[in-house]
Amino acid sequence: MPSYTDQTGNTISLTGFPTRIVSLVPSQTELLFDLGLHKEVMGITKFCIHPTEWFRTKTRVGGTKDLHMETIHKLNPDLIIANREENTKEQIEVLAKDYSVWISDIKNLKEALQMIEAIGEMTGVTYKSTEIIHAIRNNFKLLKPIHPAIPTAYFIWQQPYMTVGGDTFISDMMNCCGLANIFNDSHRYPETSIEELGERNCKLLLLSSEPFPFKEKHIAAIQTLLPHTKIVLADGEYFSWYGSRLVNALLYFKNLQKQLIRLSAAHNNLL
Repeated sequence: MPSYTDQTGNTISLTGFPTRIVSLVPSQTELLFDLGLHKEVMGITKFCIHPTEWFRTKTRVGGTKDLHMETIHKLNPDLIIANREENTKEQIEVLAKDYSVWISDIKNLKEALQMIEAIGEMTGVTYKSTEIIHAIRNNFKLLKPIHPAIPTAYFIWQQPYMTVGGDTFISDMMNCCGLANIFNDSHRYPETSIEELGERNCKLLLLSSEPFPFKEKHIAAIQTLLPHTKIVLADGEYFSWYGSRLVNALLYFKNLQKQLIRLSAAHNNLL
C-alpha cells in the first residue's frame, strides 16, 4: 500500500490511484482539472470557480472554511486535497479520522512545485504534472525582477486593512516581480493602517481582487490619504493561486511590470 507524506509532515496511505477525489482548495481544483482528472474529482468547494464547467457540474461541499461534512461523507472520497491555511484545522482533523487527507502548506514557488509533483504522483499522472512543472520553471526564468525593487504593500482586506507578511506565497510572487514587500518582517496577514504605510515609505500599493474585491473606487478613496503612493489593482489569482495557473502568470506579471514602468516614467516616483 503506497504512502505519501504531505507538506505538514502527515503521512497517508492509498490502496491505489484515487478514483473519488474531493478538493477543498480552489487553486488545486484547477490543477486537478489541468492534470486531466475529470472523472476522478467528485467534489469541490463553492469557491472553486475554475474551471467553469466543474463549478457548474461538480458537487459542492461548502466553503473552504465551512465544509458540509454530510455531503463529503456521501461522496465517500478515497482522497481529500486540503490546505493548511485555506481550510479549518478542526474540520480537517475530523475528516482525517475517516479519509486520506493530503494537506499542502505553500509559502513560495519551490513549495508550489513540490505540491504539483506530489499530487501528480498520488493520482498517477506524473507525465502531466512534470509538463506543468517544467512550463512554470521555464516561464519564471524569463521573469526578470524590476531593479531597484519598488517598496510595495499588498492589501487583501479592508476594515481593517490587512496586508501580507514575508512568509506568504503572495510575498514570494512580489519578490519575483521586483516588488519589495515593506511588511517582509511580518508574519502571515497582519493588520495595518494608512498611517503605517506612510511610515514605511510605501511607494506602491497593490489592491487585490481577492479575498476582498478591491475596485477603482477604493483607489480613489485611498489615494487622497496617500498622495505620494501609486495605487494599482492586482489580480489576486495570479499572486495567490499556487497551482497550474502559474503557467500563465508570466504574461500577467510582465504586463504589470510594464504598467509600473510606464507609471514611473509619467510620475517619476517609483523607479
